[in-house]
Amino acid sequence: MIQQGVLADALRQSIIDGEFAPGSKLSEAMLSERFAVSRNTVREAYRVLAEQGLVEHTPHRGVSVAAPAIADVIDIYRARRTIECTILRECEPQHPAVRRMEDALEEAERLLPQQAWREVGSANMAFHVAIIDLADSPRLARTYRNLAAELRLVFLEIDDPRALHEPFVRKNRAVLDALRHDGPDAAATVLETYLLQSERLVLGAFARMGRS
Repeated sequence: MIQQGVLADALRQSIIDGEFAPGSKLSEAMLSERFAVSRNTVREAYRVLAEQGLVEHTPHRGVSVAAPAIADVIDIYRARRTIECTILRECEPQHPAVRRMEDALEEAERLLPQQAWREVGSANMAFHVAIIDLADSPRLARTYRNLAAELRLVFLEIDDPRALHEPFVRKNRAVLDALRHDGPDAAATVLETYLLQSERLVLGAFARMGRS
């Protein structure tokens, strides 16, 4: 029988892949049948996902996929700047993870002409995960994994994937070039500006949707 942790990971992936839209209700009975698990196992998976900020429990209404608000967006980007920029500023430019940054960036650039925005978004995220890998810290990697999942929920709320992903492929290239040619401090400065621009784009989209 599938275990609670495995179920939580499977549900987490389904949520960030967009199978369950932000705000949609999750049926305990349906998930129990789909994954051939007990309802108690489903409830335990809900608990794990709630701790990761991916689902919300509302009394008398059950469990639903989290629908990020403006305050969540601001906090997510604050955390991103703190973690990513600090790691980049303190990194070793010859670290093997720099190669992974390049690989992810090349994949995004390859996908751009195809306008495969979901795949471009995944490649962009892989670039940022590689930045976290520069720290060689399993704890920071776990923290960022949850943060990235919440960010994907934010992106699912915005019906303009091209605007979300296309400009930032070029900005990722600028970060990597700065790291290689000007050093970690310069790269961190470029990244901080980039993340502020990304945050403004997302907040503007939320404002147009009337989100609070």
